[in-house]
Amino acid sequence: MPAEWERQEAVWLGWEKFEPFHQPFLDIAKALYPNVPLKIIAEDAQSLAILKAKLTANGIDTLKVAFHIIKDNRIWMRDHGASYLVNNKGQKKVADFGWTLYGNEAYLQTYYEGNKDSVAYHYQRNIAKTGVVDSLMGVSEGIKSVETAVNMEGGSIEVNGKGTLILCETVTFQRNPTLSKEFMEAEFKRVLGVSNIIWMKKGLVEDPFWFNQIVDNYYGTGTYGHTDEFVRFANDSTILLSWVDEKERNLNKLNQMNHERLAENLAILEKARDQDGKPFQIIKVPLPDLIYLKTTVAEKDNGSLLDKNKWKWGSDKFPKKGMMKVGDTINWVAASSYLNYLVTNNVVLLPSYLKEGSSAAKEARVKAIFTAAFPTRKLVFLNVINLNYQGGGIHCVTQQEPKAKY
Repeated sequence: MPAEWERQEAVWLGWEKFEPFHQPFLDIAKALYPNVPLKIIAEDAQSLAILKAKLTANGIDTLKVAFHIIKDNRIWMRDHGASYLVNNKGQKKVADFGWTLYGNEAYLQTYYEGNKDSVAYHYQRNIAKTGVVDSLMGVSEGIKSVETAVNMEGGSIEVNGKGTLILCETVTFQRNPTLSKEFMEAEFKRVLGVSNIIWMKKGLVEDPFWFNQIVDNYYGTGTYGHTDEFVRFANDSTILLSWVDEKERNLNKLNQMNHERLAENLAILEKARDQDGKPFQIIKVPLPDLIYLKTTVAEKDNGSLLDKNKWKWGSDKFPKKGMMKVGDTINWVAASSYLNYLVTNNVVLLPSYLKEGSSAAKEARVKAIFTAAFPTRKLVFLNVINLNYQGGGIHCVTQQEPKAKY
């Protein structure tokens, strides 16, 4: 699996009907369009027609975009989309990992209090969505797949292109409860062509398991610890790690929890070595200030409204029935992180949190870090907060396709 900063043939995007995603999607597409070819999946002909009209209105020549229709596709292309591989002959393949819809079955077991019939029924309905998109992406372009029994999403696969892979234990073990660590390591090495694996412990608290309580009255939706929220390679010997400064540690409980988790991961990275036995340079990247929406619990959620300030969370969507009552208020936390970025040809797309009230001085520090890390690429900051509130970001909705090396 090539590193993300290597030359790319295209970037894949997924279009879906959920309107709050449309503007961040279009902003990302516009930023990518001059720099890398786009390949975009829509789930049906009607969606494709709407997509083409919106792209045209935003100055994108649709004749220069490759479109595909794949049923049940969603916007989170990084996770259910294909992870591309290139061999030493320049031939491409697709890594076809198993799909659990972010461990949805275990979440349903809690929600339906162990009722096997309800769990089975809803899990089978849910898992159909996006489950075969990765292999169909390969089929659509005549690229063969490398299959594995390991379940994994692309947002938790971080490689340096030289043989080192970073994984997170919470995600990997939750998705594969019946597989041993030794078996999974052997499979990751076989499928991704790596020789060295570094295991992180936990991800950010803003990235919980599905929609869940984080602490006190703070709730969020997430994946249970994807690496693209908190630990990334900047090059084959440099690792970026999300960080909470000591002076911000006690501002709130979420900062305290993140500081503890990230300090544990830092200790692991400081002892880690690359595929050649050399230590890494580790750069701490500040997390944005805590961003959350104070919202009211309603009978049903109305998250499809374009104005996020009017969003209400449905009482039926909490992990346990009856957990919250209609009229209760919660703090809905955004999965905000500067490390949910995309590197592609000539540019790096990053999230901006200035409009959400995060520190301008902090974002300036982030800009300086990324300017030094990617000196030949232009930095483009985008507001994608609607993605963050749904548990993702720029990296989550993009999937790079590498150029063949020969």
